[in-house]
Amino acid sequence: MQQADWYFDFISPYAYLGLIRLGELPPDLEIAYRPVLFAGLLNHWEQKGPAEIPPKRSWTYRSCNWWAARLGIPFCFPAAHPFNSLPYLRLAIAAGGTAHAVRKIFEALWTTGADPSDAEQVAALARSLAVDPEELSRQEIKDALKMATEHAIGRGVFGVPTLDVGGELFWGADATDFVKAFLADPGILSTAEMQRLAALPVGAARIPL
Repeated sequence: MQQADWYFDFISPYAYLGLIRLGELPPDLEIAYRPVLFAGLLNHWEQKGPAEIPPKRSWTYRSCNWWAARLGIPFCFPAAHPFNSLPYLRLAIAAGGTAHAVRKIFEALWTTGADPSDAEQVAALARSLAVDPEELSRQEIKDALKMATEHAIGRGVFGVPTLDVGGELFWGADATDFVKAFLADPGILSTAEMQRLAALPVGAARIPL
C-alpha cells in the first residue's frame, strides 16, 4: 500500500475542498493527516496569505464558493475569515489526527457559517471527539504543532493543502488530477522537460522595495 502525507490548516478553504477531493484518489493510497500552521509557512517563506491582499481575498472567497457549488461540495464560509485556527489544529492533534476527526473539524468550520472564535464551539467539538478541552492548552500539544510545521517547512511545504506522495509535493486542491496522473505513472515527473524545469535558471529577480 502506497503512503502519502497531507499537510493542511483549517483556515484554508482550499484545504477543505482538497480534503473532499482526496476521495477521488485510489483507495489503496494510505493518507496521514498532518496539521500545520499556515502562518508559520508564510512567515518562513516570506509570503502573504490570500486574505492579506484585499483584491485576492475577494477573488478567493468568491471562486471557492463557485468551485464548491460546481463540485457539489457542501460549503459555507465561516462568520469571519481569516480566523485563529490554532485551537482547531491543536484539537486535530489531540484527537490523534484521524481522518474522522479532521473531517469533522473541517465540516464544523466550512459548512455551518458559525463563528470560529466561539470558544464553546471549540469545546463542543473537542468533547464530540472524546477530547477534554483543557488538553488543547497542554504544552505537549502546542509543541507537537510547532514541530509538525517545522517538519513541513523542512520538506519544502510552502502552502496548504499539500500532498506528499513518494517525496513529490503536490500543492493545492486543484492538483488532484496531477496527483492521480502521477500515481498512475510516476514517470511523468522524470521526463527531460520536467527535469529541465526543476533546474531552470532565474532570469530576473524582483528587488525588494
